[in-house]
Order: sequence, then C-alpha cells, then structure tokens
Amino acid sequence: MIRVLLADDHPIVRAGLREILAGLEDIEVAGEAASGHEVVASIRSGNYDVAVLDMTMPGRSGIELIKLVKAEKPKLRILVLSMHSEEQYAVRALKAGASGYLTKESAADQLVAAIRRIAGGGAYVSAETAERLALDAGPHAESAPHTLLSDREFQVFQMIARGATVSEIARELSLSVKTVSTHKTRLMEKMGLANPAELVRYALEHKLFDEPGGTPQG
Repeated sequence: MIRVLLADDHPIVRAGLREILAGLEDIEVAGEAASGHEVVASIRSGNYDVAVLDMTMPGRSGIELIKLVKAEKPKLRILVLSMHSEEQYAVRALKAGASGYLTKESAADQLVAAIRRIAGGGAYVSAETAERLALDAGPHAESAPHTLLSDREFQVFQMIARGATVSEIARELSLSVKTVSTHKTRLMEKMGLANPAELVRYALEHKLFDEPGGTPQG
C-alpha cells in the first residue's frame, strides 16, 4: 500500500485529489496538510511513502519546503503538484529533491500514474523537462541565464519582475534591504540585464509568468 500525504491550502483541491485516489487498492490517502508547517508536522509524526506538495502554500513552500522535507525524511518521495508551468519550476523542484512534477490542469489524468511511478523509485516528468535536465547535465551545457540563479535569487527576480520594490521584497521575505539589494545586483549581473524593464521583458520571453499577461509568483 502506498501511503500518501496530500498538501494543498485549498480544501476543494484536496477533496478533488482524494476523489481521484478513492477506491484504489494500492494507494491510501493517509494524511493531509494545508500549510508548510502542517507538512513538516505530518511527516515528523506519520509514515508516508509519497508527499504530493503544492508549490504555493502559507508559510514555507516551494523549493524551500522541498529541501526541508528531504532533510527531514530523505527517503520520502515528493510529487510536486502546481499551478505554475513546468518552464518556471520543474527543473528547480527536481534538483531540490522532488521525484515528479505535475501541473494542476493535468493532475486528473496523470496523478495516479505519477504516484505509482515515483513510489516505485522512478521519476515522473514531461519529455520536455527530462530533456532540459539532460541538457543541463551535459559537458557542454548552455543553460538559460535564469537557471543559473540560486533559488533565493530566482525568488527575488520574480518579485522584481512583478513590480515589487527592494523594501517590499525585504519585508515579504524577512530579509534586510541590504541583503535584497545584494541579491538584486548579483542576479542582474548573472543574467546580463541592465535594468528592471529588461528583466520583465526576459520573464515574458522565457514564459516565467503564470499565464499570459499575468505576473510572476515568488
């Protein structure tokens, strides 16, 4: 039996996931969580084979939560279920320790197969993401500039792109203004960008927005 932890801050989403998994002989929804804090508490107190994690929840979430979960339970397999496109987060999530990545729009068709695959020791990603990982690992890899950013730099990059000021970013991330300014300087240098307008243009060109005309999420 594959014991699954469902983590999403929207009760209706968790209910939908439970419905998809209901009645399966080999999969059991053994726990639920609505925040990063609840995820950590659940994995500390329970025994799970697969954690299905939303990328954006209250408290710790995203790449930070993936790393925290793997530090707590290295053998726990993680399937990321996200509203964010694969172009944004899939490679980062997998490098952080996830074993699979699904967008919410494809979850109904692929969730069961993804859980079974990663519970059995495999990975579950699209062909495009698998190719990106292979290219990044190659001896002559030419990565897009934004993939060279640290996770924190990428987070600051997205917040700048959506129009947040250094002070606003510092407040939201509980960092000093000086630290955020340093991140901003480094990420602009790494990406070869001269100003925030170029940064926004880059985010658009590389599909780092959640949806056409939308804003990037931190």
